[in-house]
Amino acid sequence: MEHQEDKKSIDNANVQFENRIDLSELQEAVGKIKSELSKVIVGQKGMIDMLITALLSNGHVLIEGVPGVAKTITAKLLAKALTVDFSRIQFTPDLMPSDILGTSIFDLKKSEFEFKKGPIFANMILIDEINRAPAKTQAALFEVMEERQITIDGQKFPMSPPFMVLATQNPVEQEGTYRLPEAQLDRFIFKIDIDYPSVDEEVEIISREHKLKEAKKTDKVTAFLNGEQVARYQSIVNEIIVEPHLLKYIAELIVNTRNNQFLYLGASPRASIAILKASKAYAAMNGRDFVTPEDIKQVAVPVLQHRIIVTPEREMEGVSAKQIVQQIIQAVEIPR
Repeated sequence: MEHQEDKKSIDNANVQFENRIDLSELQEAVGKIKSELSKVIVGQKGMIDMLITALLSNGHVLIEGVPGVAKTITAKLLAKALTVDFSRIQFTPDLMPSDILGTSIFDLKKSEFEFKKGPIFANMILIDEINRAPAKTQAALFEVMEERQITIDGQKFPMSPPFMVLATQNPVEQEGTYRLPEAQLDRFIFKIDIDYPSVDEEVEIISREHKLKEAKKTDKVTAFLNGEQVARYQSIVNEIIVEPHLLKYIAELIVNTRNNQFLYLGASPRASIAILKASKAYAAMNGRDFVTPEDIKQVAVPVLQHRIIVTPEREMEGVSAKQIVQQIIQAVEIPR
């Protein structure tokens, strides 16, 4: 009798920890994306994890790093792993908003204006060197990144889901660049910093390049995931469970950025929502249908580091936004 009761309690415990949401297909797709990207990209596990998290969160990503650390190629490879429309826009100082969104052209045969869509009309858009375009061109992205639509001549043109902007920028070079407006930065769910590879990774990169001969790197990656599947996975992520005390934890992290003496500008409510969405996606990627404090901590730095501004005094001392976010994470206690 006691044995049967023990068995029942064990069974109940097992039921309690079983996922209430089926994440097997999503996890399989995530593993396949990682596998495809690793055919070309050496290391950079954190960057790849955050890119996939952003995709599942239906968010945009700003990738920052010095030239030659595979920013552009990674974005291209992620797009190639998906059977979706891909568009690449090279930002330059003379780029106009119409070069991105499109323009109305007068049709002589019909005697009316016809809208010709620009390169922004795709599922995945790579914007290379985003900080090389002036403010008026940056402003052209505000509506489409937030509302997934553009308005031209009073007409609304919605984007086909999934819609994701991957932008790259070089943090070192200043000549011919413009600082991104805060409103633009706030529309990126993540800012991902890419560091130099280690010695072993550098050797692997050189070895792979030597073996390529005449072949192209991108030829190794095969597309296997379509837009409908991505949209379905994004819907699954929305169902991930978040306990009320973790919602409070997210709010306290954000409020701490607004009250922090080292920060001139704190994070907005959009940052709270970004942490919520990203932590749910990160939990789903790792096979859990519920968010843990560790998920929130994992996504907090890439969500917050580009949305806050360090005071000039601290900036002169060499303190970075990333360091302050890490201090806030350590300081804020998880509510019980």
